[in-house]
Amino acid sequence: MKTLYVAAVSLAAGAVLGAAGVQVLHAQAKPPVYQVTLQEVSNLDALIKEFVPAARAAVKQYGGSPVAGSAPIAIEGPTPTQQRVIINQWPSIEKVREWNKSAEYRKAREIGNKYAKFQIFVVEGVAQ
Repeated sequence: MKTLYVAAVSLAAGAVLGAAGVQVLHAQAKPPVYQVTLQEVSNLDALIKEFVPAARAAVKQYGGSPVAGSAPIAIEGPTPTQQRVIINQWPSIEKVREWNKSAEYRKAREIGNKYAKFQIFVVEGVAQ
């Protein structure tokens, strides 16, 4: 009987320690970063047809995921002068930099540069 009691207490202690460990690891996880691209577009149809598929494939290949993309809509203040705003989510700023320097994205940008001017920056997400 004593062995059964020790096993039960050990099992319960292991579960508590495991749950605490998961909480510590979860608390240490970094929030995602968001890459924001502002585009001054000269030919929207060509940009969407030729650039967007190649750019999205590169984003996915390097661990990013599309979040939003459209013309900006002003809520307060003047409407931004950029005709399009694109937002992608990434696990880290290092992944954004890897994607931005990649051959796949550079090739897509050669196409995109024919139809738009780009401004790209990153903002950090907030911990939930």
